[in-house]
Amino acid sequence: MAVYGGIQAHELERWLNALTNAAYDRRCPLVKVHGGNARARTARQDLLHLANDYRCGDSSREESAADLGRWCQTYLSEAEWYVLVGTRQAPPQPQSEEERSLTVLKQHRVG
Repeated sequence: MAVYGGIQAHELERWLNALTNAAYDRRCPLVKVHGGNARARTARQDLLHLANDYRCGDSSREESAADLGRWCQTYLSEAEWYVLVGTRQAPPQPQSEEERSLTVLKQHRVG
């Protein structure tokens, strides 16, 4: 279940909201999701499916947290993960495209 640091079942709703918002924020790297537009659409569809299964009661909180952890491992870089959990600050004045994306992603962090 662990992704870089793990997603706790009691934090699932916050994670689902933050990741869904980040996935649809055009300034965010999650829109591009490492691999192009087709992969980004698949990532968003998988995320929405996961959220729907949890919210409709088709999967338990623990199962959904594990599934979301696997989703993060598949679609997020390590840098994106740490920005979302709030343990790594994005640079104040970004130099590269990746750093600019991390700055935007910071707005959606869970931690």
